[in-house]
Amino acid sequence: MAYDRYVAICKPLHYETIMNRRACVQMAAIAWISVILYSSLHTGNMFSITFCGGNMVDQFFCEIPQLLKLACSNSYFSEVGVIAFGVCLTLSCFVFIIVTYVQILTTVLRIPSEQGRHKTFSTCLPHLIVISMFLSTAVFAYMKPISSSPSALDLVVAVLYSVLPPVMNPIIYSIRNKEIKASL
Repeated sequence: MAYDRYVAICKPLHYETIMNRRACVQMAAIAWISVILYSSLHTGNMFSITFCGGNMVDQFFCEIPQLLKLACSNSYFSEVGVIAFGVCLTLSCFVFIIVTYVQILTTVLRIPSEQGRHKTFSTCLPHLIVISMFLSTAVFAYMKPISSSPSALDLVVAVLYSVLPPVMNPIIYSIRNKEIKASL
């Protein structure tokens, strides 16, 4: 989305040639391959860990930190590589989004008309809202210390992290639709 917005705003005359079917397929393939590789690494590590004790996970889905609590062996060292890969993947996406939006912002600030700037910002705002909502809930869910006892707050944060951004996504993107605005 950030690259699409960048091309549409910063290189509007070249949009059709840059954002062709091949570019879209390549971007989708890169996203799918990186996610499949990341999840395969986690799955492979989980199969190599021995579990003892109960099989109750204190979430509504199996998250890696919750599964690591159930492990008998010291599994943190095997997860370091996967976590490093995940951090690199996340940081590269985050830096890419920041760089594209900085370039968009510099281009938008050069637009002479107030109406043109407003229209351009309203195009980018839904994507930024969804990204910030996803990142803020993810940071809140995963950057806090892991507690040994489950809490209701952990479950609420997991629900917010996994459910709120996908639910809000169509609502945020459809606010620009005139018929939906009129019905609201």
